[in-house]
Amino acid sequence: MKALTGLDKLKIRQSFAAASGSYDGVADLQRRVALALLSRMQDDDATDTVLDVGCGTGFLTRHLLSRLDCQTLVALDIAMPMLHRTRLNTGGGGAVCICADAEKMPLHGASVDKIVSNLALQWCQALPAVFADFHHALKMDGRLIFSTFGPLTLQELKFAWASVDDYSHVNEFYSRTQITRFLEDAGFQNVSTESVTYQSRYPSVMALMRELKGIGAHNVTLGRNRNLTTRSQLQQMMAAYPRDCPEDIIASYEIIFVSAAKT
Repeated sequence: MKALTGLDKLKIRQSFAAASGSYDGVADLQRRVALALLSRMQDDDATDTVLDVGCGTGFLTRHLLSRLDCQTLVALDIAMPMLHRTRLNTGGGGAVCICADAEKMPLHGASVDKIVSNLALQWCQALPAVFADFHHALKMDGRLIFSTFGPLTLQELKFAWASVDDYSHVNEFYSRTQITRFLEDAGFQNVSTESVTYQSRYPSVMALMRELKGIGAHNVTLGRNRNLTTRSQLQQMMAAYPRDCPEDIIASYEIIFVSAAKT
């Protein structure tokens, strides 16, 4: 299967750390998807430990605390400033905050009942290894429930940049087929996936790019152009951006909802 273009993990950590202060003001899509993810979760009996991977500023964490009857909720994120926001947004208590990379989780085997993640696992390059770690960390009959971006995300922006040069300007994402195969290879059973397209309107391409910067979603591929984008390149890209009306532009986001079990 095709692998993703290499990801710069240092750049990812720096981008989300820098965006911790602006994230909540622009993360409408992330909140919408988090609520949709919660609506797909079954009401389970009391559990010991729940892990929120890539908790960001704690929107999903706060809802999990109010919804789930668990002894311990662990909020994990790669950026310490994001965890500071999680503590503030959850009232400073209720969740155990851990600063760590999802690809290097400091967890013991069979120590977690449920792993939940909202729009975070797309920042993991070695997703098969991540799923293997999740399977190892989950107790028997544990569940993994997450959302992630699919390959059709920001297809309009990809199209526009393709008219400028051959560099990778937009992050790449795994498909439903790839994700399912990775999960099954890791030992998960009862894998269920659903793809939903969300569309957001913006007054301009620059407004879209400002929002992406505000949530820390920079281009973090190793194949990105390391030189500064010139004004003429930016204008060429904006002129090529697809429009269905002159007043604003649409950006599409393919969201893949996933549920899997360790049995």
